[in-house]
Amino acid sequence: MFTLFKKEISSFFSSVMGYLTLVVYLLFTGLLLWVFRTDFNLLDYKYAGLEGLFLLSPWLYLFLIPAITMRMFAEEKRNGTMELLLTKPMGEFSIVFAKFMAGSLLVLISLLPTLVYYWAVYRLGDPVGNIDTGSVIGSYIGLLLLGCAFVSIGLFASSLTSNQIVAFIIAALLSFFCFKGFDGLYLMTHGHLALMLRNLGIAIHYDSISRGVIDTRDLVYFLSVIALFVMLTRTVLLSRKWQL
Repeated sequence: MFTLFKKEISSFFSSVMGYLTLVVYLLFTGLLLWVFRTDFNLLDYKYAGLEGLFLLSPWLYLFLIPAITMRMFAEEKRNGTMELLLTKPMGEFSIVFAKFMAGSLLVLISLLPTLVYYWAVYRLGDPVGNIDTGSVIGSYIGLLLLGCAFVSIGLFASSLTSNQIVAFIIAALLSFFCFKGFDGLYLMTHGHLALMLRNLGIAIHYDSISRGVIDTRDLVYFLSVIALFVMLTRTVLLSRKWQL
């Protein structure tokens, strides 16, 4: 499993797409938070906080994470190496989990440079250090969990097709629905059903963790979403193995 994990990481950083994905994320967040005169600009916000980063990042991840995961199984199918991978002395769960951990590590790598934003806001605060560090830590944890959830969704989408573009579209649409789709259903319904539908969405749990309070219900929710799509991906691989 570790060999497959290393293979995924090395293949990501040996391609232009890998570096381009990280550069696009950091470039967009940097420009929107520090350069362009937008509602997210930290210098115009007049408040020591990173709320803009944590509002922007989920929307950027909706496109960037599917770009990372679209090739993970689709490329194996297209190159004809999927059958070889399934014959290895490694279970389907180990295959999926290795690719999931590789994708999650890439999400973590994309977040690490943004710690510079925290340091800058910390130093620019009046007085120095006038920033809610607890809320920032909670937001980073929430963003990492959200990214991992999107990775699991992207893996599932990639396992369904051998076409990377199709995998990207499926992953982006499915991630968007899981993130904001339930909020739309919430507005269309009433009573207990509306609350239940809203609680099924990623956004409400991400917002909850971003307040700086790590609630076990939110952690269980994210772990459940990840486990669900990992197991769905494993089922797709099993169905393919049954056909061999």
